[in-house]
Amino acid sequence: MLLTIDVGNTNITMGIFDEDTLVGNFRLTTKTPRTSDEYGICLGTLLDKYHIDSEQIEDVIISSVVPKVMYSLNSCIIKYLDRVPTIIGPGVKTGIQVNSDNPREVGADRIVNVAAAYHTYHQACLIIDFGTATTFDYVSDKGVFEYTVISPGIEISAQALWNQTAKLPEIEIKKPDHVLAKNTINGMQSGIVYGYIGQIEYIVKNILKELDTKNVKVIATGGLAKIIFPETDVIDEYVPDLAFRGMKIIYDRNKKALV
Repeated sequence: MLLTIDVGNTNITMGIFDEDTLVGNFRLTTKTPRTSDEYGICLGTLLDKYHIDSEQIEDVIISSVVPKVMYSLNSCIIKYLDRVPTIIGPGVKTGIQVNSDNPREVGADRIVNVAAAYHTYHQACLIIDFGTATTFDYVSDKGVFEYTVISPGIEISAQALWNQTAKLPEIEIKKPDHVLAKNTINGMQSGIVYGYIGQIEYIVKNILKELDTKNVKVIATGGLAKIIFPETDVIDEYVPDLAFRGMKIIYDRNKKALV
């Protein structure tokens, strides 16, 4: 079995693969400071839930954009699983060429998503990751990561709305039945969700226009993608476990390279 860990700015998600099948996953908040032992307790809970013995975990791979948690997390893997994890970064084979002004600026999370999309669909893809930030990453049909767009995530936008106003309350982010609202809460929900749908559609439309190609698969992933995906026809597919699958693909490529 392979343990995949995606460390994002908001959440740490863990997924377990049995061969090519994702058999379990778990989510923690990133911003809560934890020791290696606390991570170990969380990891033990994940394994117990899916009736997996720690000795069944053959290897671990981590994608992280939060350096400050890595010491404790890495120590946890070594202490509780007796494994040295593979950290996605320079020197790790991804099968993706990064054509950027500064390739080292590109986060591991985005490389993982792009690798998953390209190696799964074998065509040009636009990956929209609805995370703390919403990223639009384009990979060509040759496996070249060429373009990106980054915007504030839905939650960041919503928090700005109620944190910077005196009387607007903190609300649940969900789509109301209608754009027009007769109360403050529904009005906020309408502006946040329908406004974000409009933003997604406008950006995707213009990305595809500038690319001047029709054969691009548009894929959504990330925690809040499930709110937007059903409401627009510019997204072809919603793949919630894209990051896990990208890490599995990258792990397999590197394992084969060592054989």
